[in-house]
Amino acid sequence: MKIPYFSRRRFMAHALGLSGATLIPWSIYQHKFGGLPPVNVDYPGMAAGHYLRDHPIHHKPVTEHQCDILILGSGAAALTAAWQLKKQGKIGFVMLEGPEPNGNNAGGYDRELSFPTGAHYLSLPSEQSSHVRELLSDLGILKQNMDQARPAYDERLLTNAPEGRLLYQGQWLSDLLPAQDQDSIRFFKLVHQLGRSTGQDKQPLFAIPVALSSQDAQWRQLDQLTFRQWLDQNDYHSATLRWYLNYCCRDDYGQGIDQVSAWAGLHYFASRVQSQAEHASYLVWPDGLAGLSNKIRAYINFQGTNIQEFQSQPIPQAMAGFATKIIEHPDYVEVWTASYYGQQIHTACFKARQVICAMPLYMAARLVENIQQYGFDPSQHLPAYAPWLVSNFTLKQYPEELKNEPLAWDNVVYEGKGLGYVVATHQWIRVAKPPRTVFTAYTALDFDKPDKIRYWLRHASKKELLEKASDDLLQVYGKRFWQCVEHVNITVRGHAMATPLPRRFENTGLLALQQHHSRLLFAHADLSGYSIFEEAAWWGYQAAKHIIKQDLG
Repeated sequence: MKIPYFSRRRFMAHALGLSGATLIPWSIYQHKFGGLPPVNVDYPGMAAGHYLRDHPIHHKPVTEHQCDILILGSGAAALTAAWQLKKQGKIGFVMLEGPEPNGNNAGGYDRELSFPTGAHYLSLPSEQSSHVRELLSDLGILKQNMDQARPAYDERLLTNAPEGRLLYQGQWLSDLLPAQDQDSIRFFKLVHQLGRSTGQDKQPLFAIPVALSSQDAQWRQLDQLTFRQWLDQNDYHSATLRWYLNYCCRDDYGQGIDQVSAWAGLHYFASRVQSQAEHASYLVWPDGLAGLSNKIRAYINFQGTNIQEFQSQPIPQAMAGFATKIIEHPDYVEVWTASYYGQQIHTACFKARQVICAMPLYMAARLVENIQQYGFDPSQHLPAYAPWLVSNFTLKQYPEELKNEPLAWDNVVYEGKGLGYVVATHQWIRVAKPPRTVFTAYTALDFDKPDKIRYWLRHASKKELLEKASDDLLQVYGKRFWQCVEHVNITVRGHAMATPLPRRFENTGLLALQQHHSRLLFAHADLSGYSIFEEAAWWGYQAAKHIIKQDLG
């Protein structure tokens, strides 16, 4: 029996296998190749964080501006809110970019090459993700049949073949599940059933966005267990299946089956059963979701501005800078802001009729004055955050492939320490390979508790970071890989994503922020307890809809 094709990045035909080459000690690389390749390490948001830490703000900035709607952040939630406001004719808004333009959807550029420094794909949105389908339709990416199970998309953005491959026992497999054993067959049969089932409230058992999933208590009980506990209870013991499930959880949640809830583990698969196209599962851009973010920006047609030169205008404006304090008053929201100009910091105070706080909750908890008044206590309600590395290896030539196997877009190593690597130039349509390319390696850092890993990240040397980042690549190509490397850019994301641990649905603080409506609105994937584009976009969409509805009376 062939397991049906469905679900997420690592769910492309399903699953995974073993690895090949043995790692060569680092000292041998240094002796052979004369030390490290040039390495740049980027810590997004660190400068802003250190500024706030080292310069506590006690006095209101002297410069003061007025605006109608102020969006704090520029990630998926912020851009979705801005798109919806623009679409509905609400154009007098300002988007304060935050510490990193496009947030976790940022990208990097090197001459003719572009590459992701954050998220790198968008799974084809399910029927419940109508907000994302609407967005993609407006951008010209979804071409037709928006309301059907399988819409038509721009073929240039659907992953080219080969979409993925797995290094297992010294050879590449095109299928990600090397052993289609009885446990695997039984698991995927269950997943297909769950993906087409509803609870007693007639809602889908597992939906994206999570807010549209069934509240059925029988299924919500899965939130009390870890995924591993559920697998044990249901006699799923296949080693390859468990590795695959663990890998998928690390890929989407940053932690494995020992940490994430059973509900989240099943949701990963069941929520996308019906969303795949005939031959592809993802929309991809060379620079990852930066490509999509920039497409949204073009639709909105922002005018760039800065804190010093800002003038309130009835047009969408994007402004460099970040918030340092947020205070809600009865008639307006006061936001203190700061921005770097060379080595100098400039500050200003904005008074806005409405503010959409589209930043991670660990940041909002520090910036929103008395956030407890909204029912959210950071000491109890902050989600757990997983640390990641996103590492871009710019290559001056392609490494030699095992038995001349073709590169795939996504390349995975069975039992690898990382999550594999994607090829930035995979979508290029050319007769011959381009002379240069970028391999983007993703590493979910789960070798210790997240707080301890974040401490390690703050003190790790470039060499130590590079060792983590290159692990999968060296297993595939061995020591000769370094001969192909021009330079490496490592992006450290200490709070890359929220992880859906057990008892997430008991988090009353997240529920309070989801339901809160005042002059200050919250919109971020953190509200869902885990981090994908569709969840972030949902909350941005809801915030914009609330403002539009309120203004209509």
